[in-house]
Amino acid sequence: MQIGMMGLGRMGANMVRRLMRDGHECVVYDINSASVAGMVKDGAIGAASLEEFIAKLAKPRCAWLMLRPRSRARSSTRWQR
Repeated sequence: MQIGMMGLGRMGANMVRRLMRDGHECVVYDINSASVAGMVKDGAIGAASLEEFIAKLAKPRCAWLMLRPRSRARSSTRWQR
C-alpha cells in the first residue's frame, strides 16, 4: 500500500520507517528539506512541495498528517476550523 506522510518530526519519521519496514511505499513531505532527504536515503519517495507530494500519490490517495498546531506546513494546507 502507498501512504503519504506529511510531517517528518520524531513521530512522523519513525512511523514512516515502520511502515516501510512492513512493506509499504511511503511518499514524504516536510518543510525541512533535510528531513525529506534523510527519509529518501532510507527508501521513501521524497517531495519538495505540497503540490509534488499530492502528484506523487497514486489515486485513491492516502495521506497521514503529523503536523504541530500552527505549523507553517499546516497553514499552507489552508485548514479551516
